[in-house]
Amino acid sequence: MGDDLGDDWWNHDDAVEAEEETEQEKEPAEKAKTKPEKRKMVTEKSPKAKKTKNNDQKECTTPQKKEIEDPQSTKPQKKRKRKKKTITDVLATSEPKPGCAADLQDLITLYYSDKRSVIELEELKLQNSCFLSSNDLTHTLSSYLKQVCPKWAKIQKQHSEKSSVVILIVCSSALRTIELIKQLTAFKGEARAVKLFAKHIKMEEQVKLLQKGITHIGVGTPARISALIDNECLSLQALRYLVVDWNWRDQKLRRMADIPEVKLDFLKLLENGVLAACKEDKVKIGLF
Repeated sequence: MGDDLGDDWWNHDDAVEAEEETEQEKEPAEKAKTKPEKRKMVTEKSPKAKKTKNNDQKECTTPQKKEIEDPQSTKPQKKRKRKKKTITDVLATSEPKPGCAADLQDLITLYYSDKRSVIELEELKLQNSCFLSSNDLTHTLSSYLKQVCPKWAKIQKQHSEKSSVVILIVCSSALRTIELIKQLTAFKGEARAVKLFAKHIKMEEQVKLLQKGITHIGVGTPARISALIDNECLSLQALRYLVVDWNWRDQKLRRMADIPEVKLDFLKLLENGVLAACKEDKVKIGLF
């Protein structure tokens, strides 16, 4: 108490008040300092967040652009391949020309050129005397046969061998065989014609037809005719005329010589005794 009484109490109160005022002034100053710092932190974080979002969006979008742009830039454009012209395309734009003996000779030479020697190729060649006059695209089958075989009535009566024919007509299909037999009506007279193809007809049935009576004309496909000759069911002994359905075209505008499998069978048929008979002047070939 003595100490308190000795001090100036009014000065002490003033000092206390001054200290309280300074503390009160410090607190808002500190608060003011801290608040902008918080604001700075907020303002600094927000742009960072925005930047990260933008960066994420860019990272998401840029690869997609690259994926879209890369195929166009890196992959070269494919060149369009030119379609190869088919036989149908060539024949559709060209005028049909009648076949001649030279066409058949060229077909034989071209096919056997890499399969036979030079000497063997010479043996396959036929003289012009082995050929009949060719169809000039104005004839029906009956009118053509009347032209190349004017003495048919006499030849028909003289023929008496079974399992053999006088005229053999070779075509590309069964349907064409039926058409040609219908066209023979005006020519054949009382002669007997038989269908020689594999579709819906067994070989045994054709053998019975050939053995049953005298057959004058055979019309069929080269594959079945060759099979009958190989099995000795069809003889070439009485054969005088081999007529090739050369000029006729199917739906694809292909001739008999344009169909690979038919062409191959036809060439085998020629080699199967026909060419030898032509050289002996027993058989003549006509291109219808």
